[in-house]
Amino acid sequence: MYTYFIADDETKIRQGLRQLIDWEELGFYCVGEASNGEEALAAILEKKPDVTLLDIRMPRLSGLEVARLARERNYEGSILILSGYSDFKYAQEAMRYDVKYYITKPVDEDELTAHLNKVREELEEKKKRSSAIEYYSEKARNGILSDFLTGHLHITPEEMKELGLLSGCYQAAIYEKYSHNAAAVSYRFSDLLRLTNEDNHSYETLTIDHNEIILLKGDFAVRRFSEFVERFEREVKPQKGSPLDSLFITYGPVVYRPEDIAMSYEEALHLLKMRFYCDPDQHTFGYHQLQQQAGSLFIPDSATLDEYKNKLTDYIQTLNRSMIAETLDRLREEIYLSSVPIEDVRLFFIDLYLQVKEAICYRYHTLDIPFPPNSWVVDFIHTRYYLYEIITFISEQAEMILSSLGTTSRESTLENVLRYIKDNYMNNLKLERIAPLFGYNSSYLGKLFTQKMGMNFTAYLDLIRIEASKELLKEGSMKVYEIAEKVGYSNVDYFHTKFKKSEGISPAEYRRKLR
Repeated sequence: MYTYFIADDETKIRQGLRQLIDWEELGFYCVGEASNGEEALAAILEKKPDVTLLDIRMPRLSGLEVARLARERNYEGSILILSGYSDFKYAQEAMRYDVKYYITKPVDEDELTAHLNKVREELEEKKKRSSAIEYYSEKARNGILSDFLTGHLHITPEEMKELGLLSGCYQAAIYEKYSHNAAAVSYRFSDLLRLTNEDNHSYETLTIDHNEIILLKGDFAVRRFSEFVERFEREVKPQKGSPLDSLFITYGPVVYRPEDIAMSYEEALHLLKMRFYCDPDQHTFGYHQLQQQAGSLFIPDSATLDEYKNKLTDYIQTLNRSMIAETLDRLREEIYLSSVPIEDVRLFFIDLYLQVKEAICYRYHTLDIPFPPNSWVVDFIHTRYYLYEIITFISEQAEMILSSLGTTSRESTLENVLRYIKDNYMNNLKLERIAPLFGYNSSYLGKLFTQKMGMNFTAYLDLIRIEASKELLKEGSMKVYEIAEKVGYSNVDYFHTKFKKSEGISPAEYRRKLR
């Protein structure tokens, strides 16, 4: 027996449909009714009837809206639209949501019976087809998915449909355990995703090389995943030690053709390999965040090593904290934009540290500077998960040397931070990135900054940027969006908001007042 569901806002019509024909003789039994669109959608997604009869005009949601939303949530049953109109436009729109049957009221017994016979035949044919692929066990299915994602297997549209993979769009994501104590993490990311995804058929999960892969299918799944990522990163930072704090997710672009799924997965995999370059407490890394590589000529050879060794040594000897921070930040950027293997990056920093240490010890041989043992440094850098950990260590060692030279003033540190901001306001400055360069954690430096400046870091950065934009507006040669980018705002609308909040007028109005 197959199941059917009726949705119509008139009780008499629902009762009439149930009595109009002998449903059981046709092979169907009723699993429920609904009097409005919202109830109908909820029941359809829960019960997943084989056949749904939808009145086209219902309160809250129309029959066509219910059909559209049900299809977006991967409802695969047959839909019959009931309408008091024979308007072709309604039928044409219904076809967009895979509605094959459009019946005008009053419903004719023979017409309904004929449609249901066709539906039953389709269901029985589907059963026969599914029995032909019973040998696909879950393990074999994962193997097929794995080969498909990695580009080693071509699957036809018919096979995609049989495997439940055919959809309007796709997106690949990869989850890796973020915790250093990976064994302590006992859950799967797909379990967490279910908290925000009421339809678990809208994604596939499998494991490739010890990484959990999520293949999102359809607009609904892609949209909910995007909302999850945005809320996770921008609105609610996870508490230390919570399950969400152990997440690290990379994701490729949304694609619309099955043959492009492998490309989305490859980009997600590439981003996973780039995790070494992520910021502190960064839990997601998306395709849109990846800067173009091969834009740097950085080569970790002896000439590059000498260049940075000499710079850092000179800045330490001249007590120039700002230039030490700027040099390390520039080095980080050059390495990120290069295609140098990560292990070579670690070796470069080991050599850099040891050569700077040797130069400082030679220059200040009378001072007892508490350097850690070389063997400890080698092991420490070799075992770092992230580039920022290595940069922070080098920065802290530079600060330790400066302290040994008798320059530990908080005021001088803050002055160097302010100078660094004024020299680099046009870049993507964040307190979390600046603080380690000066040997502080972001929380402490943030409090010190607010205490000494009377405003927080973000407000001060906006102040510097707005002042710089005013100078550019006076020159009059650049467009507003160009000025926004020039002073560090990638979004011109956000620049407009900040400028008007500061000056009371828009950038364009400010320019007109100067004329």
